[in-house]
Amino acid sequence: MPTHVAPPGWPRQVRPPDAPDWERTAVNWMLDLTPPEYRSYPALRRHIVVLARFAVLHVEACQAACKRGLSEARAELRDVATPDVVDAAVETWLAEDARLSGVRRAVGLVEEALRGRRFVARL
Repeated sequence: MPTHVAPPGWPRQVRPPDAPDWERTAVNWMLDLTPPEYRSYPALRRHIVVLARFAVLHVEACQAACKRGLSEARAELRDVATPDVVDAAVETWLAEDARLSGVRRAVGLVEEALRGRRFVARL
């Protein structure tokens, strides 16, 4: 009986590698992560490793935008928002940065699995 292993950080929406329909769940999840326009590109629909690479780069771009927003928040917002609103914006950037770190790990794991890496259970 095969054992399908998903490592820590694996997205819950994606079945473990080699489980029935795991690649379909991976495609659906990655298309939900990326801009809606990605659904209209045949190359991304037909070549899921290419879609995975696009998804990784998209998430990394979001991370870069988040870090930029965080670094500029106080200077850019101080003339248009009260200090408590600026603090709330900074907290939001920090929360989003943390969320994106998890998403980046997850999409990286999916890409690795699509490229053939398999994971083993650890005790």
